[in-house]
Amino acid sequence: MALGAPHKYALVNTFTSTHHVNQDTPTEHVHSTAHGWMQGSSFFSSILAGTTLGYLADIWLDTAPWLVVTGVVLGCYAGFLHVWRWAKEVEDAPRRP
Repeated sequence: MALGAPHKYALVNTFTSTHHVNQDTPTEHVHSTAHGWMQGSSFFSSILAGTTLGYLADIWLDTAPWLVVTGVVLGCYAGFLHVWRWAKEVEDAPRRP
């Protein structure tokens, strides 16, 4: 490489040095990843719980498939509501400088 010639990664280095892409420490990164997995599994388990309760109620009341459908809809609503509240809590939390 000639003296004064741009390095092949010059654009990448300029972008990352001026925009501060990721300032998380490894511990904060693991913490954020764990929260993401926790919210995803909470959403999934809400849908699963609604579906299971709807299925059991359908068997008990012999109303198939209406209570399963209702359980899925209510489970989705509960899961979205839980994730929405968590996202608002994260958004409103004070940010570090």
